[in-house]
Amino acid sequence: MSEEFEVRGLHEDRMDEAAEHEPRGMAGQLAVMTAVLATVAAMFSYMAGATQADAGLLKNDAAIRKTEAANQWAYYQAKGGKQNLAELGMELSAPERKPFFQGEVARYEGEKADIKTQAEKLEKESTEFDAQSEERMHRHHRWAQATTALQIAIAMAAIALLTRRRWLEKAVFAMTGVGLVVGALAYLGV
Repeated sequence: MSEEFEVRGLHEDRMDEAAEHEPRGMAGQLAVMTAVLATVAAMFSYMAGATQADAGLLKNDAAIRKTEAANQWAYYQAKGGKQNLAELGMELSAPERKPFFQGEVARYEGEKADIKTQAEKLEKESTEFDAQSEERMHRHHRWAQATTALQIAIAMAAIALLTRRRWLEKAVFAMTGVGLVVGALAYLGV
């Protein structure tokens, strides 16, 4: 018959005792603070990525509108060239052909007006999309700055815990405040 024996050392006893007690003082406070900071930093990081993606999509929309506007301006120029040829035909043709060319000149003039209106509308849309993209990129930078500040606070919390320096713990709270203020500015679009 064999019996099993467990030989426990002082280390195992101390570990069990430590596990039974809640962390108190600086260690407990920094542990909770680090968990909260990591959660908030993750949310800020998500917002940074989301606003950057939005900015990219808006910039893409701006480029599409700009291309469409350029196409309209090329079409406008083509109509202008045809109008010029009709005006030349009116000058060089026999009197009985002049009414035809006058009608063509008027037609091209009307078509050009519609094309110009469309091109200007597309350019305006492109400018608006560009402005929206810039605003989103500004927010992205704010979210990224806020995330960075919180990540620095987390690193400082680890150093404060290891070195047990109270002044460094206070610096953790200060850096956390900076991160939260910058995050609020990002949320408000400032």
